[in-house]
Amino acid sequence: QVQLQESCPGLVQPSQTLSLTCTFSGDSISTEGYYWSWVRLPPGKGLEWMGAIDHRGSIYYTPSLKSRTSISRDTTKNHITLQLSSVTPEDTAVYYCARAAQVEISSFQFGWWGQGTQVTVSS
Repeated sequence: QVQLQESCPGLVQPSQTLSLTCTFSGDSISTEGYYWSWVRLPPGKGLEWMGAIDHRGSIYYTPSLKSRTSISRDTTKNHITLQLSSVTPEDTAVYYCARAAQVEISSFQFGWWGQGTQVTVSS
């Protein structure tokens, strides 16, 4: 099971920071051979991989969002967190956390996905 819990309201004001927490159930985020990712789906567009963390805690970011993205983990609680700073309306999307064998994923046919949560950036 993948459960996504948001630590900020679903409606976020421009220039503020989006913060989300994902809880993974069924396997440890320290398990070798998998990556734990944040992926988002903007309205009318395709999936956009944002970043991932592996079993060692190494973090990978998509270049276009690296300067605004921070991914961290708590192995005791099996939590993955996402912080996206300086948000704009272009960051409006459904945000997902997922587990997959590859570091970068762009399709629901790969990996184990959470239910996603809607985040709207608007004044």
